[in-house]
Amino acid sequence: MADDTQQPPLMMDGRRPIMVLLDLLGQKWALRILWELRSGGLSSRALRAAAGDISPTVLQARVNELRNAGLISLGSEGYSLTELGMELQGAFLPLYQFADRWAEASRQAAS
Repeated sequence: MADDTQQPPLMMDGRRPIMVLLDLLGQKWALRILWELRSGGLSSRALRAAAGDISPTVLQARVNELRNAGLISLGSEGYSLTELGMELQGAFLPLYQFADRWAEASRQAAS
């Protein structure tokens, strides 16, 4: 017999997980840090250099948030994406490809 009872929606801190994730990724520099780790581990210094103008304090705050979220970890190679972090990168690939098409269409419309 099928269970007809409806499961309550999954919540995190009283909010749906998608909202929590978007809030995390919307933090300044969070996406840039994830992007820079896409090819492998980086030390804190190398990550800061790759990310550009990020201050050491903000870098450490974002790294801690991303570590607490299970998206990056600290190992012998420095900071790197976890399995969840790599899965997130894959989820962003269609959006990244769309952004390239959108930018090209916008460029052509402006000319």
